[in-house]
Amino acid sequence: MCGIVGSVSHRSICSVLVEGLRRLEYRGYDSAGVALLDGEGKLLRARETGKIRELEQNLQANPIDGKTGIAHTRWATHGVPAERNAHPHVCGGVAVVHNGIIENHEPLRIEYQAKGYSFTSDTDTEVAAVMIHDYMQQGLGLFEAATQAIARLQGAYALGVICVSEPHRMVAARNGSPLVVGLGEDENFIASDIYALVGETQRFVFLDDGDIADLTPENVRIYDKAGSAVERPVTESRMTLDAVERGEYRHYMLKEIFEQPVALEKTLDGRLAAGQVVDAAFGQAAAAAFDHIQAVQIVACGTSFHAGSVARYWFESLANLPCNVEVASEFRYRKQVVRPGTLFVTISQSGETADTLAALKEAKQLGYVHTLAICNVPQSSIVRDSDSVLLTRAGMEIGVASTKAFTTQLAALLMLVLALGRRHGLTPEKEAAIVAQLQTLPQQVAGALRLDAQLEQWAARFGDKHHALYLGRGSQYPVAMEGALKLKEISYIHAEAYAAGELKHGPLALIDADMPVVAVAPNDELLDKLKSNLQEVQARGGELYVLADEDVDFTGSERVHVLRVGKAAEEIAPIVFSVPLQLLAYHVAVIRGTDVDQPRNLAKSVTVE
Repeated sequence: MCGIVGSVSHRSICSVLVEGLRRLEYRGYDSAGVALLDGEGKLLRARETGKIRELEQNLQANPIDGKTGIAHTRWATHGVPAERNAHPHVCGGVAVVHNGIIENHEPLRIEYQAKGYSFTSDTDTEVAAVMIHDYMQQGLGLFEAATQAIARLQGAYALGVICVSEPHRMVAARNGSPLVVGLGEDENFIASDIYALVGETQRFVFLDDGDIADLTPENVRIYDKAGSAVERPVTESRMTLDAVERGEYRHYMLKEIFEQPVALEKTLDGRLAAGQVVDAAFGQAAAAAFDHIQAVQIVACGTSFHAGSVARYWFESLANLPCNVEVASEFRYRKQVVRPGTLFVTISQSGETADTLAALKEAKQLGYVHTLAICNVPQSSIVRDSDSVLLTRAGMEIGVASTKAFTTQLAALLMLVLALGRRHGLTPEKEAAIVAQLQTLPQQVAGALRLDAQLEQWAARFGDKHHALYLGRGSQYPVAMEGALKLKEISYIHAEAYAAGELKHGPLALIDADMPVVAVAPNDELLDKLKSNLQEVQARGGELYVLADEDVDFTGSERVHVLRVGKAAEEIAPIVFSVPLQLLAYHVAVIRGTDVDQPRNLAKSVTVE
């Protein structure tokens, strides 16, 4: 979603703010802007629709600079992408940037229009700038005026505010939308996440919901929702500039696909010992809680939902535990019946997904016995709000289409299945066998990556297609769903996934020579049934692309293309078979000339409903 960067300093910081925006490009945006206070008491602003390079060209043609400033990348919610709707928004000498949604902006707008204020944008954000300006006109200072205005806002927000009358001060606030304070030497920063500030500081303070921060170059003071001064812990980050650069790769997505063997190795490291999953990997409270678990409820969105859907098969077949998986946005808005002893599991790459976070907060009121987060970002909201956590250690993922986050989530979920399974009849021998499979996983994925050139050849046959069908059975059905999602979100080809047994219940009507059909065929107990389903496709003139285990008997032909994906054991096969589907989607998108890392209309972190 939208990105915020701000700084109050004793040096010129325009270039710092723009570079921070560049590092937030992965979040998705349609416009960008910056506002600065110069040394003459003026508020200077530049805004552009499109990419950050357009903003840079504006700044090169019309240079502005200052020592206090805020910057923003906007992903449209209220108001179309247009310069008038781009942030920062200004009223008088007050400038504001905002992430989230102010739900009561319409009555506030009407109230302040009646006071004589005019509005220049269609956004919900502008009311915040107007309100703060109005309170300052009544004699309040910036911090007091911002506090008064924020108290009246309903909804989710992260705010950064500056004004001409107090040029060495910035106010920041967080409620339901992530915001972090960066601590520097004679300067301080705010940002939507720490990646924006890599290279400027390694010391960060994560604001809690309801916090308001008062920043000057020398000090940061934080107040909670009750108005009391509080001390939030300082976190030292180990993030380096290398983590946010593409290196030799053409796109971040390709880099992240090829980082998966290392990401999986890190996710497994120290969590497997003596043929078992180590309970302590889930935190101090987990082992005692796991002893009482009788069911599992998984809540997630998008790719993380697909990971949870794979895990459902594992929980029920290996751990003998009933498992329900639900999209977070649906979970929140229906009545829940909570089984006694149910573990509530959230899955999120960012740890800030709005619907998943709201579902977690609701779960705490519904009687779930324990909450556990599987997440890639330490100190994120979901991590902080959960009883136990298993971090995936995927490292920074910039490409909007998730790849290494997905496979590491699957590895983490399989470890959770084993930890719970041994309490419900999973034998030590079976656990040890699956642990041994997990230990081979980085090598298995590295083997799948060696299919890259062949998948690029496959992709050439997809470039002019408008639709595709993905098929899988059992735990490979959610893998097919994930493969279809990857293709549609970065290549803009309409793709659907079906459980292969459902073909005859409708989807066969779609099959023709122009509809490529991608099938995932590991060597498992459902293989013969899958083969029968694929025969149905062939009989109707469909063109098949089969990813098969090396032991599976599939014969290629002019309209049946087969690639061998190693020899993965059944339990880890969903992880291994995901990788070729990622590469296929990537190469199709490159051929079609789409924006691979920042596909249209999409954002990396969905921090609003």
